[in-house]
Amino acid sequence: MLEKFHSKSLVVNPKLTNIDVVTITSTETEAFINYLKIKEGSIIFSKNLEVKKKLDEPNEDILSLVVEQLRSTYRSTNPEVYTNLALTVKSNDFENVVPQIGDKKKLIDLSLKNALYQKREKEISKEEQKSKKNKVLHIMQENLRLLSYPKIIECFDNSNFQGSSPVASMVRFVDGKPEKKGYRHFNIKTVIGPDDFASMKEIVGRRYKRIMEEEGEYPNLIIVDGGKGQLSSACEALQELGLYGKIPIVGIAKRLEEIYYPEDPLPLLISKKSPALLLIQRIRDEAHRFAITFHRQKRSKATFVTEIEEIPGIGKKTADKLLAHFKSVKKIKEASIEELTEVAGKSAAEKIKLLS
Repeated sequence: MLEKFHSKSLVVNPKLTNIDVVTITSTETEAFINYLKIKEGSIIFSKNLEVKKKLDEPNEDILSLVVEQLRSTYRSTNPEVYTNLALTVKSNDFENVVPQIGDKKKLIDLSLKNALYQKREKEISKEEQKSKKNKVLHIMQENLRLLSYPKIIECFDNSNFQGSSPVASMVRFVDGKPEKKGYRHFNIKTVIGPDDFASMKEIVGRRYKRIMEEEGEYPNLIIVDGGKGQLSSACEALQELGLYGKIPIVGIAKRLEEIYYPEDPLPLLISKKSPALLLIQRIRDEAHRFAITFHRQKRSKATFVTEIEEIPGIGKKTADKLLAHFKSVKKIKEASIEELTEVAGKSAAEKIKLLS
């Protein structure tokens, strides 16, 4: 901290005046920039900036863009800009200098020290965050008595409304963070009516049969939202695939947040303050949210199609077309007869407008 303060206030050379100093250092994904305003050899203003890099974007291009922005933002009219890399874009407003020796180079070194300090602070912050997540997963491994570190966790949940539109979801967490591209929705195909146990068996079986066929990466832990019944159903699916015993699997029951293991009638109660239980709850809640969102979308679509199909002379095929184009009943009713005709034909358009 003292070094940082020192680099902001040091007088280098009183003869150096009316100068902007801008330096850059970067990682693969971020650039760290420091801006100094110099008057009579003293730093009268300092600003650190962090910029997200585009793919393979050179530091020189970033620096050229940022110099213009900084001068505009802080209303600098200084005739010289010292940088650690030559700017790729020339300007009529100032002369770009890349000092190599002497007091001018000392200014570059001071500025670059600030940029490097900022870069290091960001790296330390990332390391601390990663260490914290790893610590939670190590606690989870200990709490759940897992033989391997739970780097990849997948969690399943069912959703239905009074037995209608049964759906399910699976969320995937890697290193304690959600991996959205790994999320999956499931329409229940083989189960009639509200049967959570059979639905769980279907979706778990479908998920890992597909991974087997595609030679994908299995999780280190499977979590099932539910107690002994849902867990037993999921285990049956793994048994049929020959995966039972190869992937750890547990169920979490909502009432007391008990953790159930296969073939063990007594649940495990983890301390409510355990960060591992909090992460398990977060994963379970995310799976539930994902399932509910999908179920609402599906139910809304079903309601929409039914409402349109109630109009005499409008079939399911036409209703589906209207849904795809207009998205809602309200927009259907607000549409002109010309717009409706273009999507559903003149006859259907007239019937819809007549009843709306």
